[in-house]
Amino acid sequence: MMGNTNKLILKFHGHGCVQLTRGDVSLIVDPFLNDNPQSKTKASDIKCQYVLVTHGHFDHCADAAQIVDNNQALLVGTPEVAQYVAAQCHNPMVETLGFGAKKTYDFGFIRVTPAWHGSGIAGALPCGFIVGFYDKVVYFPGDTGLFGDMKLLGELESIDYAVLPIGNYYTMGPDDAVLAAEFLKAKTVIPIHYNTWPLIEQDPNEFKRKMAARNNIGVIILEPGAEVELT
Repeated sequence: MMGNTNKLILKFHGHGCVQLTRGDVSLIVDPFLNDNPQSKTKASDIKCQYVLVTHGHFDHCADAAQIVDNNQALLVGTPEVAQYVAAQCHNPMVETLGFGAKKTYDFGFIRVTPAWHGSGIAGALPCGFIVGFYDKVVYFPGDTGLFGDMKLLGELESIDYAVLPIGNYYTMGPDDAVLAAEFLKAKTVIPIHYNTWPLIEQDPNEFKRKMAARNNIGVIILEPGAEVELT
């Protein structure tokens, strides 16, 4: 991790797992590391204070309990999803937030948003998160498809970075992600959730070209294990 404690760092662990860090403060979203063919990091290596889980599919929460336990981290999710993960933990601290909730933390805020896809847990709905991390706002939509209320999310928060899936088989694909970026009024997009398995093979450079041809929204392509400073 980069040394300057004032730098905001986003690290892509591959597939849908992303981590935000500034100095000693860190949160991880949808931890899937040990069995993630793209990840260069193991769950035992993660240091963080917050674990955010969008839904219960294994490729988004497989390592959540271990990371929560190892770090005595706060687990954040919708009630059903958080309780599902908490049942795998030892004495976890849990924050259960419903759709539309926005809670303040030392680093900024977390807003819970709807998401359109399956959850992997009977009776539970998936979600997304808009995270205000110090002076940047980052949107993590989980496995969602494109939906019209992304326009509303763009009105509710000024989104600096949208971390959008482009894999197409289980999530929205590149063309819909281009529209999503516009709906959200995002300043920059970071594509994720592609090339983990053959079913979700995509060319992120082609996605970047489509974005450039249609709008002025920037695209940052990160290889698994890479990180970028959020400026």
